[in-house]
Amino acid sequence: MPEANQTRAVFIREDTPLPTTLSVESDAFLPGWRVVKNLDRQALTREIESANWNFFYLAGETKAIVLGRDRLGTVRRAVKCVLAKQEGRKFNSLEITKVVSKRFLGFPFMTVVAHSRHIQKDIGLVPAKDFVLRTPATSSGDGPDLKF
Repeated sequence: MPEANQTRAVFIREDTPLPTTLSVESDAFLPGWRVVKNLDRQALTREIESANWNFFYLAGETKAIVLGRDRLGTVRRAVKCVLAKQEGRKFNSLEITKVVSKRFLGFPFMTVVAHSRHIQKDIGLVPAKDFVLRTPATSSGDGPDLKF
């Protein structure tokens, strides 16, 4: 992330499958995460969708507030806090939507707001193998007749 106050930065988890036509330049940011350098969120979305892949926006924002000046190290700590709050959720990218630096009683702090994103080829966010259509059992005459 070149500047600490840059908004709309996108992070992609390492080893995330991407379309072969997508050319993404990235830098290591945190262990297991890379920040996209050459594309903003809109351009990345267009590139992913032009390859017939999907770039899902997962509802709900996550906010982190950390002490520190308006510097890259402070942003790293804030993104690390955001990722810790998201632990257990299955997503492979993260979009920083807002970065605000302020002072309170002379102490500098930074607020970072982020949204989870997910890149995948399938159109459904839930993989087909995990989706089970539940239908009631039909009466075959072998057991009691169940009515629903």
